[in-house]
Amino acid sequence: MAFEQTIKLKNCRYEYTLSPTVKKFTLKDNTFFETKVGHYELTRLLEKVPNSGEGFQLKIIINKDLTGVKINITDKFGLRLVDIFKSEETHIHQEKFYFLMDSLVERGVFTKRKIEGRYVSINLQGLL
Repeated sequence: MAFEQTIKLKNCRYEYTLSPTVKKFTLKDNTFFETKVGHYELTRLLEKVPNSGEGFQLKIIINKDLTGVKINITDKFGLRLVDIFKSEETHIHQEKFYFLMDSLVERGVFTKRKIEGRYVSINLQGLL
């Protein structure tokens, strides 16, 4: 996967664009670490139950020029890509993802735009 300026994750309600004003110290202040090749990486486990060690791994990598980004959500071992947005069963993981990304938007790492035309279906069967 190549670095891109704007990231659109499959079935996600928002697209995220790397802020043109982001600085290296901002990334370090937000717990990104510098890799051997100079890129900046943030890895978080999106857990349903805190400190359980069970969940999906979120990895955000920003290139060393601060012009492109990659975002992946995988199984906890980082081996298989996972779409946490396709099912209501993973709504807690979705909330944790949106919370983390909102904090990065507030700190000037990303800008966020709602994707129009995305509708979330909710299964109301059994609630009535």
